[in-house]
Amino acid sequence: MSVLVVGSVALDSVETPFGKRPNALGGSATYFSTAASLLTDVQLVAVIGEDFPEEHVQFLKGRGVDLAGLRRVPSGRTFRWAGRYGENLNEAETLETQLNVFADFRPELPEHFRSTGHVFLANIHPELQLRVLDQVRDPKLVALDTMNFWIKGERAALLKVLKRADVLTINDGEARLLAGEHNVVKAAAAIRKMGVGAVVVKRGEYGALYFHDDTNLFWAPAYPLESVFDPTGAGDSFAGGFMGYMSRVANSPVYLRQAVVMGCMMASFTVEEFSVDRLARVTKAELMRRFERFRQLTTFEDIAEIDLVAAENTGGVGG
Repeated sequence: MSVLVVGSVALDSVETPFGKRPNALGGSATYFSTAASLLTDVQLVAVIGEDFPEEHVQFLKGRGVDLAGLRRVPSGRTFRWAGRYGENLNEAETLETQLNVFADFRPELPEHFRSTGHVFLANIHPELQLRVLDQVRDPKLVALDTMNFWIKGERAALLKVLKRADVLTINDGEARLLAGEHNVVKAAAAIRKMGVGAVVVKRGEYGALYFHDDTNLFWAPAYPLESVFDPTGAGDSFAGGFMGYMSRVANSPVYLRQAVVMGCMMASFTVEEFSVDRLARVTKAELMRRFERFRQLTTFEDIAEIDLVAAENTGGVGG
């Protein structure tokens, strides 16, 4: 019962209408691991520079994350990203990207990582995602993320990865770009025809859409929050909740739907504070309380069987 993640560990400088945080712990593999480690064992593959604070390494170790695949490059600098959010927290303006050691990242899996049953390929070059898949042995579930840059510039390689994956997690704008369809449902259907088993479209404040086939479509709204502080890492936290849950259960439609909700719950904690600050404090009991509250909010009884046509004719509806 474990999940492997291959992605970035970074230092982020983020501005939102509610404050600033320079050099905060970030990166796709970081958010994923922080979320997933609440549910399962995590194996992380990434690269950092000599400037990466040891306290962040100890934070991940303290959550039980296996860091045998985390490589520190002497005299190298860690991947850094700076971004700003305006009043529309769904979109970030990138101010600066320094790839640094991440530019030469070539993932090599430790031997005991290669037989892990659940694999998440975070937002890295599709050729590197393929490189990872060539190193793992008979995984039970493979999920991946991507971005506009790879969709536009590395489409052929991305399509190769999709044919070897069970689940693609992607935001709505990326789904439209990849599929060439404006409607999200049509876009998800078109992406499935590219070879991937299922598509999860992340829609920010509107939740997530899970699409497997015409008869297996599921939508989970976002958890209603009084305060959204920093949406950075929400998508990767979603993936951590999704894959962390799936590592404990069978690959069935019922569990996949529950996993989508679990992903939404993880993301809801992440956005409440900068970096992984809020997510790091979440307990299993708190997570399950929010999961149960979400279930109550989205459950309703069957509508009574009434003759709406007859009611309308007698002025009982809208009259």
